[in-house]
Amino acid sequence: MRNWMSLQADFGNFQHRRNVYVFALKMSFLAVVLSGVIMVLTIPPLGFFGLLPVTLSYAISFGAIFSWLVGGTVSGMLSLAAGFALHELTLSRAEFEKLSRTDTLSGLLNRRAFTEALEKTEGNASLVIFDVDRFKAINDRFGHACGDAVITAVSGMLTSTFDQISIVARLGGEEFGVIVSGEPLEARMERIEGVRARIASGAIKADGHDIRITVSGGVADLVAERNKQQVYASADRALYLAKALGRNRVVHEREGLHHAWHGLAENGVDVEGRGLESDNVMQAYGI
Repeated sequence: MRNWMSLQADFGNFQHRRNVYVFALKMSFLAVVLSGVIMVLTIPPLGFFGLLPVTLSYAISFGAIFSWLVGGTVSGMLSLAAGFALHELTLSRAEFEKLSRTDTLSGLLNRRAFTEALEKTEGNASLVIFDVDRFKAINDRFGHACGDAVITAVSGMLTSTFDQISIVARLGGEEFGVIVSGEPLEARMERIEGVRARIASGAIKADGHDIRITVSGGVADLVAERNKQQVYASADRALYLAKALGRNRVVHEREGLHHAWHGLAENGVDVEGRGLESDNVMQAYGI
């Protein structure tokens, strides 16, 4: 009985008002049943010892009516009040849980929720980390309100590009994460490259300004039994390399070594004259 009542008080049962009425009805029925059991256990012995002021049949009839009308009604009303209180508590808890997992500016998942989703991701998928290029310069030139507008616009373009199977989040600042699932790697890379090109091809209107931005991205593959932290670190290194190679590009982890040598050479960086940033990139890829 105790387990049954605990089951009825599960918060998940009180998200909808209909379940509140069902809960009250069940509690009323339970109260009547318990009243009937108590009546059956007490009235016959009292009648046997001649302690009833009325006949046994009359006492049983009166007790049954009393338990239904009074016990059931009172129990139903109390259960209804408790049910609506639990309903409000459930909604408040759900709203709090949503806020704790959502970035308030973009409306996307936050880093905590994204990390949990990443740990649960199984099968063939890709992790991409996007970063808005030179975001600090946008804030310095146009103001933080325009910077917020850029974050909101990028969030909208990422959400509209990737379907519901994919998971999009704002990881913090101007950095976004996407778990792209449900397609072959070539198709995933095409969509990732497509959203990069889409962002670079247009302008974001904010406070009377047409702000043109680009994003860089680093991609790593999620495969069975691969450590998720290693995947994230690999995508982060690929993003770092995309930045070092001139920004406004997407680098897959498998392309790292190729880009580290040939891309830096194209930018005029030689082995003897490379700067600190190129040293860090090449070191990250084991060169």
